[in-house]
Amino acid sequence: MNLNSKIFFNKKILIYGLGKTGLSSFNFLKNKNDVYLFDDNLKLKFTRTIKKKIISLKKLSKLKFDLIILSPGIDINNCQLKHLLKKYNQNIYTDLDIFYSLYRNKCITVTGTNGKSTTCKLLYNILKDQKIDVKLVGNIGAPILLKKKISKKTIFVIEASSYQLEYSKIFNSKYAAILNISSDHLERHGNLKNYISAKFKLLENQKKGSKSFINKNDKLIQNKIRKISYKSNIKNIDLKVNKLLKKKITNKYFLSRTNLANLSFVLEIIKNFHIKEDILIKSINKFKGLNYRQQVIYKKNQLIIINDSKSTSYSSSENLLKTYDNIHWLIGGIPKKNDKLNLPNKYFKNIRVYIFGRNYKKFLNDLSDKARLKRFKNLKSALDAAIINVKKNKFTKNTILFSPASASFDTFKNFEDRGLYFNELIKRYKNERKIF
Repeated sequence: MNLNSKIFFNKKILIYGLGKTGLSSFNFLKNKNDVYLFDDNLKLKFTRTIKKKIISLKKLSKLKFDLIILSPGIDINNCQLKHLLKKYNQNIYTDLDIFYSLYRNKCITVTGTNGKSTTCKLLYNILKDQKIDVKLVGNIGAPILLKKKISKKTIFVIEASSYQLEYSKIFNSKYAAILNISSDHLERHGNLKNYISAKFKLLENQKKGSKSFINKNDKLIQNKIRKISYKSNIKNIDLKVNKLLKKKITNKYFLSRTNLANLSFVLEIIKNFHIKEDILIKSINKFKGLNYRQQVIYKKNQLIIINDSKSTSYSSSENLLKTYDNIHWLIGGIPKKNDKLNLPNKYFKNIRVYIFGRNYKKFLNDLSDKARLKRFKNLKSALDAAIINVKKNKFTKNTILFSPASASFDTFKNFEDRGLYFNELIKRYKNERKIF
């Protein structure tokens, strides 16, 4: 039994945050601990078992806890229990810590501002096609503590957000990758320095014999790495794919710079496993990507329509803006704090901007002196205008790019809800033959 295996046994534990992660932690710990639950939103619907374990603020103040398990959605500086959390700061853990305390499986953990989900899914598909026992967990879908049938040979591919890494204490990963870093989630972390530090906890916690993969061309990553010494073996990824291998890749999904960069990380990481190249090429060529992430949903005649609803910052839209022709860019939502667009002016000759929604002022300020633009009440009216302009120019290549570069919560539940709505609009236009 390892040194950390008893941390989460026979303890009085508070689980704060009752989303998927918090509830999975409860189900994992409840039989061997005295567990209490709390959530800022107690209007949520819970089962009887969960309701019995939820503690009131009044009772909570009278108890002493050994540990607090914090869900990633909880901001320690902006929540009902912020004073309690500061008191217990050294005793706060995450579901990743619980997992690591009990298992010693090989983990490939991927973080970064953009491309995490795509990289993890591609890694998972490749390893699965190679008949390797692999499980895909973390921010991409199922919490890690929900997984069953774990053997010593099981490999975990984990997508880790800055929120998950921020409060982790003992979790470490055999293989760790930081794809890129740009200004994001500053409303949570306070400043860029704190955001970078949260990402780099993934590398700081690694042990001797581990391997790290970082973006050679990312200035923020390179500036940080020079200041700190790590125990792991660090590999700088130059985001290029071997020419001989690239000739065998026929999947047009990897024409974009972003997806090619993700692929370069994957190819470097899988060198640590026994991979058959013929099966690898098949896996890459059949990869379809994930919904609402640079997803080509229409391609006919001279028109391409891309659903990139996952884009929640300028940086996640930039590579697409560099890749396609005659772009009609649909942008709108809740912009990120201090977000900046680092797109050279030469690309704006190719871009027409359609700003939708009520949070338009930042986009107007950022783009009014760079591109042709117009504001619209909502996404549908913006799309209508884009289609009209495409039809005027139908004999040349056109791209309708839905890449909102902002959070979705002003109108939609999440980026999936927003992406689904856009797909439904396009489906309706196709049925009504409004798209040529």
